[in-house]
Amino acid sequence: MRVGDARLVAVEWVREHLRRDPGVEGAFFSGSTVGLPADAVLPASSDVDVLLVRDGSGGKLGKFRHRGVLLEVSAVSWDELGGPQDVLGSWVFAPFFRTDTVIVDPTGRLAAVRERVSAGYADPVWVRRRMAGVRRRIEEGLRRWDDAAPLHDQVLAWLFPTSVLALLPVVAGLRDPTVRRRYVRAREVLTGYGFADRCPELLASLDGGGVGPGRVREHLAGLAVAFDEAARVARTPFPFRADVSAAGRPVVVDGSAELIGAGAHREAMFWIVVSYARCHAILAADAPGRERALRPAFAAALADLGVASAADRRRRAGELLGSLPRWQAVADAVAQRAVAG
Repeated sequence: MRVGDARLVAVEWVREHLRRDPGVEGAFFSGSTVGLPADAVLPASSDVDVLLVRDGSGGKLGKFRHRGVLLEVSAVSWDELGGPQDVLGSWVFAPFFRTDTVIVDPTGRLAAVRERVSAGYADPVWVRRRMAGVRRRIEEGLRRWDDAAPLHDQVLAWLFPTSVLALLPVVAGLRDPTVRRRYVRAREVLTGYGFADRCPELLASLDGGGVGPGRVREHLAGLAVAFDEAARVARTPFPFRADVSAAGRPVVVDGSAELIGAGAHREAMFWIVVSYARCHAILAADAPGRERALRPAFAAALADLGVASAADRRRRAGELLGSLPRWQAVADAVAQRAVAG
């Protein structure tokens, strides 16, 4: 299916949903498909992300198939989204408004956001502000620890802010941040702006120096077992529960296999371990016996990243924080070249 056709299906679903839920005051596309042309083929491992805007609190509505298209629908409040200036300075939301991603906008507020963002997106002042937001997310995340938390929570608390480093050159290069493919996108940007020599250091901040493709395939096979178990028993309403489901399996398992097959096995370890940790969070809550039985395979993946212990994770966090001034210099150079056109 072409991306444009998939978007039409998403638009249809949104309009149907609005008739049932009058509390929705706007909707727009988000996620990795935003940067794809309408005639591009939508990968089988990709979903179409839609954000509904509500007056109240948001959250994830779910991941599901609608007329052959895998949709991931979440909600955000107006307070969370902010006004035009807020969005322009947000590395999370700004990329979704530099092109026409608005689906429905009965109030006209999303149009005002899009007009401001599309006009000022490449302004150096706002590029620097978005970069500062990325760096702040890294620093705040890697300085927040809970040694009493379960292993899966500790891993996610280290892994997500660690991976945000990959988004620093992406945001600087005026590219759209992605989740699962963020290290691939960072490599593209760094290479495109003459910093290919920094890619090994970036990947080493994730995996400590390299995990071979065969070993990554073994970890993906272990994840698939944990994933299927977690999807089967899931009852606790985790925010990521929709991702660990039959509908989410193509994105997590097949999408990771695609990365490995394309030679991006080290980059694939990010989403493999994220998904592993999420599966163990579900299993610990809903099938603790199975969680204990499957934990050795999860621990082996952590050992291959060099973060098997809390001390390892603290040390790696400290090393990454110490490297931020060097990465800031790279990002500044990328931004200067990207803004210059």
